[in-house]
Amino acid sequence: MTPQEIQSIKQRFGIIGVSPLLNHDIEIAVQVAKTDLSVLITGESGVGKEHFPQIIHNFSARKHGPYFAVNCGAIPEGTIDSELFGHEKGAFTDARAERKGYFEIADGGTLFLDEVGELPLATQARLLRVLETGEYIRMGSSKVLKTNVRVVAATNIDMQRAISRGRFREDLYYRLNSVEIRVPALRERREDIPLLFRKFAVDFSERYRIPPIRLTDEATQLLRNYYWNGNVRQLKHVAEQISILEPLREIQADVLQKYLPRNEAQNALTLTSDHGNSSAYEAEREMLLKMLFELKREVDELKQQIASAPLRLGGALAGEPPASQVAPSAVLHTAPAPDVHNEPQHNLEPEEEFQLAEVVTDAPAQPAQPEQPETLSQVERDAIRQALLRNHGNRKATAQELQLSERTLYRKIKEYGL
Repeated sequence: MTPQEIQSIKQRFGIIGVSPLLNHDIEIAVQVAKTDLSVLITGESGVGKEHFPQIIHNFSARKHGPYFAVNCGAIPEGTIDSELFGHEKGAFTDARAERKGYFEIADGGTLFLDEVGELPLATQARLLRVLETGEYIRMGSSKVLKTNVRVVAATNIDMQRAISRGRFREDLYYRLNSVEIRVPALRERREDIPLLFRKFAVDFSERYRIPPIRLTDEATQLLRNYYWNGNVRQLKHVAEQISILEPLREIQADVLQKYLPRNEAQNALTLTSDHGNSSAYEAEREMLLKMLFELKREVDELKQQIASAPLRLGGALAGEPPASQVAPSAVLHTAPAPDVHNEPQHNLEPEEEFQLAEVVTDAPAQPAQPEQPETLSQVERDAIRQALLRNHGNRKATAQELQLSERTLYRKIKEYGL
C-alpha cells in the first residue's frame, strides 16, 4: 500500500501515528480483510486493538452486513452462552421469551470478540464448533442452527501461558489464530506519543471550551521517555487531567511529572506485567524462587539453633520465679536426686536432662507429631504475608520490596487468600 492509502485509512478510523509498526499492522488488516480467515489481535490493554476489526470488516466483502463487538470479559459467566448463542423460552429461570444470540443476528457480517481469553471453557467448546462447522444450538433447544459469521478476536493476555495453565483450549487458539495482528505498545512507538498527546489536548479543549495545553521541550522529552504501562488509554487520561486542572496552558516538566505515577517506569522495566513476554516472566519467576529458597534456608537454620539449645527445667535457669509463685495449674515434679557417693557421674544429653523434670498441666499430653516439611507455596505465602505486614498492607511498597510487578503481587494475594 502507498503511504497516501495508509494515511487515508488512519483518518477514516481515527488512528494517530506514523510508526512503521503501526503502518505494518494496517497493511495486514487490509490484506486479510479480503479473505474469511479468523484473525486474532493481540497486544497490551489500552493500545487500540478495537480499530483493527473495524478495518477488517469495512474492507471485506461483508462490509454491508452487520458488525457487532462483544466484550467477553464484561459478561457474567452464567449468561455468556445466552448472549452469544441465544436461548429458548424457559431455558433458565429468567428466560421469559426466546432470544437471538450474536451469532444469529450477525449472520452474514463480522463478530468482534474482545477479551476472548476470558471465555469459560464450556463456552470455548461451543465457539470452536461454530468456527469449524458454522453450527450452534440455542440454550434449551435441540435444533441445530447455521450461521455465516466472520470472527475477529482480541486479547491482552499471554495465550500460551493460559493454554499451559488449562485456562484456554489449544485447539481453539490455533483456530482463532489463522492470522495474528500484534498491536505495538505505546513505548514501542515513542515517535507517536507527542502526536497523540497534541490530538487529545485539542479534543479536550473543544469539549470543555478551554484553550489547548502545550508542552515545553523538556516536558515533551519526559513524555516520550515515560514507560506508559497503560498505553494510549493512560496517555489520554493524563492529557484530560492536565487540560482541566492546570491553570497555565504551557506545561513544564515538573508539572507534567505530578501526573505520572512514580516508580511505575522503573518497576515495569525491571519486570514486565503479568501479560509480558515469556523471557521476562521467566526472569521474574527465577528471582522469586531464589528469594524463597533463601528464606527457607534461614528458617531451617533458625530451627536447628532452637533444637540444639539445652532445655533446662526444674530451676536450672536463672531468674526463675520461686515455687510459691508457680501457678496451681502447672506443678513441677522433680525426680529424686541421685546419690553422688554411690553413683558414677554422667554428662547428660539435653534430652536426658529434660527427663529429670516433668511439667504437669491441666491439658492431656498430646503425642508428638512429626514435623511436616514446608512446601514452596507455604514459604512463598509466608514471605508475601510478612512483607505486607512490614509495609502496613501497602501493596505497591510490598511489590517493590519483593521485586515483583504489582499485577503479579495482586494475583498472588488472591491465590493465597491474604
